[in-house]
Amino acid sequence: MNRKTMPLILMLVAGAITCIITLTNTYTVLERLIALFVVLVVFYFLGSALRWTLDYFDRENEKKRQEEEEAEGESENLEEEQGNPEV
Repeated sequence: MNRKTMPLILMLVAGAITCIITLTNTYTVLERLIALFVVLVVFYFLGSALRWTLDYFDRENEKKRQEEEEAEGESENLEEEQGNPEV
């Protein structure tokens, strides 16, 4: 899933659910609009926080993977320089 659209999709789904709930519970129009606005804002920020968290984990995993590859490459170089007796 494209993470750039994650907050928007989360916000729109929550907004649609809010519209359905407020229509079935016969809220006034002003109450519906206020509830919808609050839900849209809250879920946009929650989606943005979720996207930032997932991107942060991806960056950390990428750093760890690169460090492991560098360490593996260095150990292979040391084995080649010392001459591998098993070969």
